[in-house]
Amino acid sequence: MDISVVIPLYNEEESIPELYQWIARVMDEHHYSYEIIFINDGSTDQSWKVIRELSKDHEEVKGIRFRRNYGKSPALYCGFKEALGDVVITMDADLQDSPDEIPALYQMVTVEGYDLVSGYKQKRYDPISKTIPTKLFNATARKISGIKNLHDFNCGLKAYRQEVVKNIEVYGEMHRYIPYLAKNAGFDRIGEKVVQHQARKYGSSKFMGLNRFVNGYLDLLTLWFLSTFGKKPMHVFGFLGTIMFFIGFIAAIIIGVDKLWALSHGIAHRLVTDSPYFYISLAMMIIGTQFFLAGFIGDLISRSSSGRNDYQIAETVHLED
Repeated sequence: MDISVVIPLYNEEESIPELYQWIARVMDEHHYSYEIIFINDGSTDQSWKVIRELSKDHEEVKGIRFRRNYGKSPALYCGFKEALGDVVITMDADLQDSPDEIPALYQMVTVEGYDLVSGYKQKRYDPISKTIPTKLFNATARKISGIKNLHDFNCGLKAYRQEVVKNIEVYGEMHRYIPYLAKNAGFDRIGEKVVQHQARKYGSSKFMGLNRFVNGYLDLLTLWFLSTFGKKPMHVFGFLGTIMFFIGFIAAIIIGVDKLWALSHGIAHRLVTDSPYFYISLAMMIIGTQFFLAGFIGDLISRSSSGRNDYQIAETVHLED
């Protein structure tokens, strides 16, 4: 199979038929063999009914329905797991991503040799309250990830070599950083293509505002930390341990000198605990170490959890058991 199109969606019943017709037209014009995998992320409208109706008449339409809303990353994870195409295309279901971009994306992967190609919506039709935070976020992501040539990490329109999606694990809210995940997995041939961005035709945006970007930065820091120290914990533990020990050692010397000075001046009643350095060093060593290590170990446990990607799927269509 040439192409798998993976489409996560939430409450997009009006867009789905038009999106399918658009994709099918492009695929037929270029004689691609393809499948379209819709992942219904707990929609409360008639999205799943529309998908089922399409699947009855078109065998290339496949679907996964979550029992509840999990988020875009879980939807992509399940879609990637089922994808059979040599090239996997992801796009949003709101008609803001143009299927007319698919042939060029496919060529960049199959002919030009890219592992991953990310769309860049250079001209956007979003409100300024969304575009400005997006620019700031992408600038930070480029700096931390080291992928300097990407302007839009969060663009839903991307193309992947199948090997990429089968060797990365998307969970939580990590869909924003798939290029970074791919780079960490050894797929460093990452390209970008300017793509057309269209105004939303139906419904309202699922954009979550400030909370989304706060979570995005936290996820980015988590990913950077785990990719840097996840397999080398002693590098960070040893560094912190050395710093903590050095501070404690200096504090101990100061406290000891102070105690000797007090004794030499006949102030025998002065105790070690009278020094504020004692409490400062103790607080830094205990509270700082506990909080930092608790967060780090907790994230390692989360990454190793066998049930992290255990999503309750209620129904599927045209998917092999």
